Amino acid sequence: MKITAIKPYAVWVGIRNQLIVKVETDEGVFGWGESGLSGREKAVVGAIEHYTEFLVGMDPFRIGHIWQLLYRSQYFEGGRVLQAAISAIDIALHDIKGKALGVPVHQLLGGKVRDRIPTFATTSGEPGPEMIEQAKMLIEHGWTAMRLSPSGHGETIYEPREHIGRTAKWMVKAREELGEDVVLGIDYHHRLSVGEAASFCQKMPSGTLDFLEEPIRDETPEAYESLRTLTDIPFAIGEEFASKWQFLPYIERGIHQFNRIDVCNVGGLTESMKVAGWSEAHYVDMMPHNPLGPICTAATVHFAAAVPNFSWLETRSSPAETHLGFDNSEFFPVQPRLEGAHYPVSDAPGLGVEVNEELIKKQSFKYWQAPMLYRRDGSVTNW
Repeated sequence: MKITAIKPYAVWVGIRNQLIVKVETDEGVFGWGESGLSGREKAVVGAIEHYTEFLVGMDPFRIGHIWQLLYRSQYFEGGRVLQAAISAIDIALHDIKGKALGVPVHQLLGGKVRDRIPTFATTSGEPGPEMIEQAKMLIEHGWTAMRLSPSGHGETIYEPREHIGRTAKWMVKAREELGEDVVLGIDYHHRLSVGEAASFCQKMPSGTLDFLEEPIRDETPEAYESLRTLTDIPFAIGEEFASKWQFLPYIERGIHQFNRIDVCNVGGLTESMKVAGWSEAHYVDMMPHNPLGPICTAATVHFAAAVPNFSWLETRSSPAETHLGFDNSEFFPVQPRLEGAHYPVSDAPGLGVEVNEELIKKQSFKYWQAPMLYRRDGSVTNW
């Protein structure tokens, strides 16, 4: 079997673009992958087109060899754009191999250690009564773990200290209203400084939150170590990491407790399994980032099925986020479907996803840029 073509499709699905990639072979078996670099899809398409020039003609079963070739056969190795391209290709190669062998992808990763994948859902309302009501609704639908949103996350002028007090107040209220059994966390989308994050944490009684996701930027592990001395809330970090090497200081130095690994950014399933094994040795649980489309969800479900150190998979298909539309059934007629708060693990060959290729060919790419946030003094701050 030989690779004959690699076709990237950057298409508008729901409220954002998805970059999905098809790898074709001379035996008619093909695979689907997805890139995770939202908002920079055309840059990733360029990388994939470059890789295609030397991947055509290669054996798609040599997944590890191809990964090394894509990563190491250039002086400027790695980086988020190249790793997003590698991720999509790697996932598609796993899909091909599973289909060709007649086995689900999780069998290629060692087989299932669990039969269904628990998820956490996200409330979409601002901190306040609506957020509490959404959380109660999610509990009624079976969720025992959920992520809440900070105040001000929909604004274009963002002053962190104008919001941390209100957010902390409603985190405490959520714990009081929802009880001790539900897992509660919050995603700050790396919008805070160390001092701001510490102030936020210190405004809540210990035990209010079970995880704090991305409170500050991740480039400097020492900053997270400093924050660790100022709070006892477990950290969930890593959705932007584009290699095992970026995870290295966080795992080895015991900085965080949950790995927000993204199979479509880190280097595909090949790299994800290496990070998972390393994390297991340090008692760090996998808590995958999953904000994209059904191909990413399917790949991550297989990953989650095969690794022992797993907590929850992010889902953006809960009743609290029906407006997103990332799992459009016309584009993806066969895809993972929630059963309550869990995803069942597919035993279909490959990823178990089908794509309406003719329809997505008609769906054009639309320019999308993540919100650009500013402080009141005119300076730029993090989205």
